[in-house]
Amino acid sequence: MSHYLANLRDIEFCLFDLLDRESILGKSIYSDLDRATAMGMLEEVKRLCENDLAASFVEGDRKGTEFNKATGDVKLPESFKKSYKAYVDGEWGKIDVPVELGGTAIPPSVRWAIAEMVLGSNPAVHIYASGFAFSHVAYVLGTDQQKKLAKHMVDRAWGATMMLTEPDAGSDVGAGRSKAVQQPDGTWHITGAKRFITSGDGDIYENIIHFVLARPEGAGPGTKGLSLFLIPKFMFDFETGTLGKRNGVYVTNVEHKMGLNVSATCEMNLGEKEPAVGYLLGEVHNGIAQMFKIIEFARMMVGTKAISTLSAGYQQALSYAKTRSQGGDMKEMTNKASPRVTIIKHPDVRRSLMTQKAYAEGMRALVLYTASIQDAVLLAKAEGKSSDEIEVLEHLNDLLLPIVKGYGSEKAWTLLGTESLQTFGGSGFTQDWPLEQYVRDAKIDTLYEGTTAIQGLDFFFRKIIKDNGRALTKLSKEIGAFVATGGNNAEEKVSLGKALADLQAIITQLITHAMASQENPEEIYKCGLNTTRLLMSVGDVIISWLLLRQGDIAAAKIGSAAGKDKDFFEGKIASSRYFVHNFLPLIAATRAIVEREDGEIMGVSENAF
Repeated sequence: MSHYLANLRDIEFCLFDLLDRESILGKSIYSDLDRATAMGMLEEVKRLCENDLAASFVEGDRKGTEFNKATGDVKLPESFKKSYKAYVDGEWGKIDVPVELGGTAIPPSVRWAIAEMVLGSNPAVHIYASGFAFSHVAYVLGTDQQKKLAKHMVDRAWGATMMLTEPDAGSDVGAGRSKAVQQPDGTWHITGAKRFITSGDGDIYENIIHFVLARPEGAGPGTKGLSLFLIPKFMFDFETGTLGKRNGVYVTNVEHKMGLNVSATCEMNLGEKEPAVGYLLGEVHNGIAQMFKIIEFARMMVGTKAISTLSAGYQQALSYAKTRSQGGDMKEMTNKASPRVTIIKHPDVRRSLMTQKAYAEGMRALVLYTASIQDAVLLAKAEGKSSDEIEVLEHLNDLLLPIVKGYGSEKAWTLLGTESLQTFGGSGFTQDWPLEQYVRDAKIDTLYEGTTAIQGLDFFFRKIIKDNGRALTKLSKEIGAFVATGGNNAEEKVSLGKALADLQAIITQLITHAMASQENPEEIYKCGLNTTRLLMSVGDVIISWLLLRQGDIAAAKIGSAAGKDKDFFEGKIASSRYFVHNFLPLIAATRAIVEREDGEIMGVSENAF
């Protein structure tokens, strides 16, 4: 039996009831897609994920990768290669490809709904297939010659990596030492070492294009001095794609990791054995901005991966709780002869399951809401809307990405270990069930593409301060308008309004510290001590809003529903109320913590720790 069960019913509800994606289908750039076609795609992916992709999930973890240090080549388990081939042969990678290269024109909301199921069933499949998404960057930002490279990436299903991290430059990307020297023929020779490179090699494709940040000879320090180069594993003919000689980029080690073992995380060397020949992307020196096109996609992917793993963990825990008999009913606790009951009848198990359900479904809505903003950006551009309208939407998407990635990964990892696995008791700690692998595989999501602390700093300083709070104000007004609707869950909406006010007070306090730091630099520490708290609080407010919106929709439909639909809507109403009652009050406590922050711990001596 597959470890994975997709929650397509909830995906459909989010897409078409909550977010009304049917309103954009059949129009403009999505004129060839209607709801029935979109659901047909999702149903086909569900079958693929629950069968072909999920089939190698466990063996991929147990066997991991095989590294040949002499050749620098990585081999993957045959079962995983079979799963990957099923994904590629089904042409699902083309949902990330420009239409001009043979891609499929679908809205990002449908694209990320598909990705959720792939990432939940076997995340390494999606990660190894990054070449399709990266081809988009090479095509949009590349020269005419590089656009041909992008086409080969699609037609020949080449892999791709993003190379930022170096042994002495982790999160501090601007400290990178990799060097690029221009050659007479216009190419560049790159030298240096990179670390923690995902999918650095694998025997599932004939070539890999590495997107590498390096500093051109004579360029300035920091991130502004970095440029982005395309470095193939094998040289090739730009016209035909035919492979040539080996290029000078080699894997020197594969990390032994806590989880996600079938995904090769590599140390890479550039230019030691022979020149590592690269091509300057777009023939412009704008590396960090170009790489951020990939980073933004990667952050959305990581958050979606984490959230989909939590959903898978919840499905497993729910099934177990409905079948595992243990102990008597609590109300009969004095009756030693009372019959044993399934553990879903125990109060604390119900608390745990509803917590998992509310977060999993709320964060799914967060991912798809963010994707719906991406829909709006693309449609606005296609329809020739003003640059101001497009900018507002882009800034809202930028605001939401660190929440999807930082909040989503942190909550998913915590809940998988403290709730989903815990539901199984001691059995959860064994390999008889997939939960221990989910927990190990999910931890990386809080570290990938910027740790949670980095997401919090980015959220406050770049997405709020630098934006003058415009995107946050737009979102707050939308939440405030919903609070004012009253009707169903009127009391819960009042609670949401109070939490929104507490959140605004938290932000105001942090802005006060930031402004004060211009006179007293140490005041900035008070921001740094609380930006992660801010990120978590914003996430809880948005989740509450999305869950209550779902609760309103469910309340309007439940009267005419029957059977599984009625159960589904009852669950929606229950989870929205549960989340607001149990998690929203914590924001008031966070406000109290932030407002009394004195930065005292920054003065504690290191030896006292």
